[in-house]
Amino acid sequence: MSNLFHELIYQSAARYPDSTALIDQKRHLSYAALSEAVQSIASALHTLGLGRGERSAVYLEKRLETVIALFGASAAGGAFVPVNPLLKAEQVAYILKDCNVRILITSAERLDLLSPVLPQCHDLHTVIITGDLHKASLPGLNVVSWRQTQTLSDAARLPDCIDSDMAAILYTSGSTGKPKGVVLSHRNLVTGAISVSRYLNNRPDDRILAVLPLSFDYGLNQLNTAFYTGATAILMNYLLPRDILTTVKQEQVTGLAAVPPLWAQLAQLDWKDAQSLRYITNSGGAMPRATLAHLRSALPDTQIFLMYGLTEAFRSTYLPPGEVDKRPDSMGKAIPNAEVMVLREDGSHCAPGEPGELVHRGPLVSLGYWNDADKTAACFRPLTPRQSGLTIPELAVWSGDTVRMDDEGYLYFIGRRDDMIKTSGYRVSPTEVEEVIYATEKVAEAAAFGVPHPTLGQAIVVVAVPRTGFALDRDVLQSACKQHLPAFMQPALIELRQTSLPRNPNGKIDRKMLAGEFQQAFQAGES
Repeated sequence: MSNLFHELIYQSAARYPDSTALIDQKRHLSYAALSEAVQSIASALHTLGLGRGERSAVYLEKRLETVIALFGASAAGGAFVPVNPLLKAEQVAYILKDCNVRILITSAERLDLLSPVLPQCHDLHTVIITGDLHKASLPGLNVVSWRQTQTLSDAARLPDCIDSDMAAILYTSGSTGKPKGVVLSHRNLVTGAISVSRYLNNRPDDRILAVLPLSFDYGLNQLNTAFYTGATAILMNYLLPRDILTTVKQEQVTGLAAVPPLWAQLAQLDWKDAQSLRYITNSGGAMPRATLAHLRSALPDTQIFLMYGLTEAFRSTYLPPGEVDKRPDSMGKAIPNAEVMVLREDGSHCAPGEPGELVHRGPLVSLGYWNDADKTAACFRPLTPRQSGLTIPELAVWSGDTVRMDDEGYLYFIGRRDDMIKTSGYRVSPTEVEEVIYATEKVAEAAAFGVPHPTLGQAIVVVAVPRTGFALDRDVLQSACKQHLPAFMQPALIELRQTSLPRNPNGKIDRKMLAGEFQQAFQAGES
């Protein structure tokens, strides 16, 4: 069994050397070729001065070199930092500085954008360019081309690693303030791949489409599960949802993962000629019932896995496809080799149906936040000893998410602690309001959020985008809310838009950005 992250590739190469591991448009790599490429770049990174545990960042769209560089940093004994390709130069510089990146892999075009901010990144000493060698002057930096790295390999022994060593730092989208770097060990990543592939029943003949950012734990795990089982991972940088459907058909994709806003768009497409899908998965938020119903109808032979995860524990829960009709609002139970609890503030267990905080324990719990002891101490806390004589405390991750557990042990999401709307003395989940909006089946995207109000504390605002071909007015949505929600959950304002709602770097609807637009919507004295 694989113990280290890069060994996921090495072990599949030993079992399936000629099988296709990775597809990037017309470029294909077998497992044997991918393993050789990872070993080559690992040797080059070591030669270029990447020490054990030092960080190598990758700022590229999804392509063969991106994957090779991520796994190569692991094989070199370093830690990889995947940077979302949608981030701007200042955001990239923050990440490079925050975790003291030593080597950066990027393209010439992206390096042009970064050149003004790279002087701030004092620990950076080398930049590897995937295309032609960059001609601009970058004082103090060693700039080499990807092609040149193939000649830098030497016979020096790479550092020995163990599975508790740091393998990666993934930066969250930053719900408040600057992004936080979540430190993941080899054990976290490998255990996650094994656990998820087990309940998805991944196998060597799977063809898994990677459409989500590799800087997102959910997106990265598409690669990890594929490589663990010897399946084929297909890289895609899509422009429109229809591009995804086209690729599913052309590549005979069997597994597809997406977040709720993307599923809402995909559900509107015609899937009748795309029946190769064996399974689809959802995470990053609750899938609206209307979206779920459309997907069930369009893909009657496809298994649907509803999942929940947080970067701090990589993956946490899933709902088996056989339970989807019975409990479509549930996030399921703990994934294999994890325990998920619902606890009160004092650490005691909640009764069935009682809201509490989701707490995750087990080998998937990450190593904490990079260089932030205070936030780590707040989120990663010791459990009460479970056995007499236990002297080393076990850390668990407190998610900040409010959930409840039913009598059968199934979990239900109530709301993110910092997304909850506080209005008229009540705490309202934006998800519950959005479900009513989606249930009208006239809306493609919707977001509910709270904004300051002089008497209510917060007023509920909804911004919605109509489905293609549907005429929609506010009265329809207001009527649905009045029919299905109590008075304190009624939106004070509904706005319709014709363009897609803003997304954060992980592809989720950015409620906080939208809320910022409505901060002055209810001035003192207005109702």
